[in-house]
Amino acid sequence: MWNYEKRLQFPVNIKEPNAKLAQVIISQYGGPDGEMGASMRYLSQRYSMPYREVAGVLTDIGTEELAHLEMVATIVHQLTRNLSMEEIEKSGFDKYYVDHTIGVWPQAAGGVPFNACEFQVKGDIITDLTEDMAAEQKARSTYDNILRLIKDPDVCEPIKFLRAREIVHFQRFGEALRITQDKLNEKNFYAFNPGFDMCKDCDKK
Repeated sequence: MWNYEKRLQFPVNIKEPNAKLAQVIISQYGGPDGEMGASMRYLSQRYSMPYREVAGVLTDIGTEELAHLEMVATIVHQLTRNLSMEEIEKSGFDKYYVDHTIGVWPQAAGGVPFNACEFQVKGDIITDLTEDMAAEQKARSTYDNILRLIKDPDVCEPIKFLRAREIVHFQRFGEALRITQDKLNEKNFYAFNPGFDMCKDCDKK
């Protein structure tokens, strides 16, 4: 059960529409390293996480990613609202407009639709947490790329906030990975899984 607080995690108040910027920023809505994939990844991975404190980290960050998804959608919406048909055509937003008008739809900057195959839920806790750390760095890199392309401070400030949160999430997943490795090492599991003897069949040869 979630309690929804009806405000953005960071304010978004964009004064000047710019469909060109919207077309690159939308990648963090439904692109390969975007907020939609992040929230689904973490909120799904938590079910196979045996350690409550680490499952809590996945739940917390997965929930925050939903807030980030809301922020990115708001940025895209404010950058594309009240556009004239001339502005839509001139900006190259016409192809998107044909399919979605100015609705916010999950896709990458290159136009590829969101696909759940872009993220993994493996059920192996070391694998999942390692992927999560990499995912946060890839999202941070994408925000870096976006910041190189934009100059409008109304757009830059919420993007900078989102970038900073990726770094925090990377650090928290690093802590969660260390907790998990310590717990597995207590069972001699991480270095060698006693329930899976790879050499069992070797002796038969």
